[in-house]
Formats: sequence, structure tokens, C-alpha cells
Amino acid sequence: MMKFKTISIVASILLLATACNAKTESSTSVKSSTGTESTNATPSVSKAADPIPQPGGYSNIGYEKLQELLNQGVKVIDIRREDEWKQTGVIKGVKPITFFDRTGRINPNFVPEFTKLVKKDEPVALICRTGNRTKVASQAIAKQLGYKNVLNVTHGMMGWLAEKRPVVKY
Repeated sequence: MMKFKTISIVASILLLATACNAKTESSTSVKSSTGTESTNATPSVSKAADPIPQPGGYSNIGYEKLQELLNQGVKVIDIRREDEWKQTGVIKGVKPITFFDRTGRINPNFVPEFTKLVKKDEPVALICRTGNRTKVASQAIAKQLGYKNVLNVTHGMMGWLAEKRPVVKY
């Protein structure tokens, strides 16, 4: 129970920090293959081949890498809420487990369901609506639960859908 309370506190603090920074993160600097840098309101991340390590103990990945991982059978967890899964559908092969409820509280069933499904030594990717909740969840899972290969799908389902990638009904 103490582990869950710690994760709840850390995740809540990180969620608030992420929400406060969400406005500044909407414009991102992207480096092209020629080495020049440009700013896009919604950068394309689908060409990102390798995970990009982040300070919180997790790595960011794009859609090409996500598809590669799905093809390899790596577990992918959609941490959105049920109403979101119903609204947009889900990516075929993902496991839906809600992390945050509508009020921002951590789903008390998340940790037991997650730890039952994913072993600490195996890779796991997380996806949400835009990538903000998965940043928080990825860091909490890496730091608080000790998972070593946590991957955050940047730009989440909205980017996936914007690229007209397939989904299935939930």
C-alpha cells in the first residue's frame, strides 16, 4: 500500500508539472536529417527509429518503433480512460488499463494489473491521448516500481490517428 501511495504522490506532482508545461511543449524543435532545426506545432515522430532516453528513467519512441514493438509482441498499455477508448478506438494488440481517472487520481487497480501483466525485466510501451499522461506514468513506473525498459509513445493516440494509422473498436 505504501508503494501505491508513493506512486500516487509522485504521479500527481508530475501530472501537475506536466500540465503547467503543456502550453510550452506544444511547439517543439525538430532536427531534420540534414541537421537543420525547425519548429513545428505538431512534430512528426513516426520516423524515430531508436528510443530516446529521458531524465525520468524512461525513453520516448515514435510510431514506427511502436509498430515494430507491436510486431515483436512487446506489451503496449493504453493508459487512457474507457470513454476515450470508446471514442477513438484502440491500437490492435494493446492492453487498456486506466492510469488516471477523470479527476487525476491514480486508478487503484493500475499497479496490481500492470505488475501482473508486465515483468520488471521486459520492455513495455505506454500510450495515452497526447503523450502527457504517459510521461508521468512512465517516470513513476521506472522510478517507483523499478522497471528498466519503459517506453513513452510521444504524441499518443492523437498523433497516431492524425497519421491515419489503424485502430480497432473498443
